[in-house]
Amino acid sequence: MKKLILFIILGITINAKAQEASVEKSIFSAQTGFAGIWLNNELKLANSIALRSEIGIEHDFAVGDHYDEAGFILQPVITAEPKFYFNLKKRNARGKNISNNSGNYISLKTSYHPDWFVINLDDNITKNADLSITPTWGMKRAIGDHFTYEAGAGIGYRMVFIKANSNFGNAQSVDNFDYTKEQFLLYFHLRIGYTF
Repeated sequence: MKKLILFIILGITINAKAQEASVEKSIFSAQTGFAGIWLNNELKLANSIALRSEIGIEHDFAVGDHYDEAGFILQPVITAEPKFYFNLKKRNARGKNISNNSGNYISLKTSYHPDWFVINLDDNITKNADLSITPTWGMKRAIGDHFTYEAGAGIGYRMVFIKANSNFGNAQSVDNFDYTKEQFLLYFHLRIGYTF
């Protein structure tokens, strides 16, 4: 009888722990990687869903597609990314750390590079805005109380908003009208961060 009561209490405790698995209410962090620096917030929408909003300066690896021979450039980016953390309950049930939203996720990364400025781009080259939507698989893990690392990959779609009579470096658009260039892109990120 005592073993049965102990088993029931243990089962209720494990079940309660599994039900408590949830993303954090709100997390502010700064991240850096080989391609830029970002400030972001992850806001809880549901137990397994968070909305990441982010601003930063980043390198665009597909930049050669719309700036000929530009080299290494940095440009501003604004991102909204709903994330579904699909293994929080499993990690929590196994006693693994889920703080700072440590888990695996799938997301829909939507990024906008405005045409405000581009660092390391000649002044005579036209700065074009673009919008990309990228389904992404990723993982995030906490290291101690404040540090995290994150990796992700995906294949996305981008629209580049080309201005009339644009100068791309070695090429000049002679179109007297604005148009949109569409392209697919491969996305990969590896970042380390500090959570406030």
